[in-house]
Amino acid sequence: ATRVLLDESRDAALVVLGHRGLGGFAGLLIGSVTVQVSARAQCPVLVVRGEPRADGPVVVGVDGSELSTEAVGFAFEEAARRGTSLVAVHAWLDPVVLFPGEAATLTVDLAAYADEERRVLAESVAGHGERYPEVSVRQELVHGSPAEALVEHSRDAQLVVVGAHGRGSLGGLLLGSVSHAVLHHTHSPVAIVRH
Repeated sequence: ATRVLLDESRDAALVVLGHRGLGGFAGLLIGSVTVQVSARAQCPVLVVRGEPRADGPVVVGVDGSELSTEAVGFAFEEAARRGTSLVAVHAWLDPVVLFPGEAATLTVDLAAYADEERRVLAESVAGHGERYPEVSVRQELVHGSPAEALVEHSRDAQLVVVGAHGRGSLGGLLLGSVSHAVLHHTHSPVAIVRH
């Protein structure tokens, strides 16, 4: 199934999957086909999970990367199609420097750092309002884990949209840590957008 779906994704606008398959591992949160296709498809993947909702916003995870910009565009289009609002969520953690065996907090002006993160969020949604004037946008800057913030926002969402991977240093991964966590723990359908 994985090979067939990945082949079809080359010419598809969207691949839609359920979150669980027919495999014998009942303890898995997400089926292996869903994980593999979400990580490697050549188009966006929509994973249906949770209870479908006709109310609630579309939520998009924003991190300032090029792929995040594509996810924001996809989210605006979905919000317009669904006739709902958009919540753009950008979460950030205090900057740290990792040394072998320890983590030390940088001496940084956290207010200035928060202002920079606020700028990243604002720039990520800028310009889309002209194309989708009917979509009202709320920007949420969260000091905390990006995955936890998106999973929490998914409780009231029709759809959560994330990029396949973001700003992390592990660029070789096919599915980033945030998108992976959201895929496994979201309370709503999730769309994973790739280049």
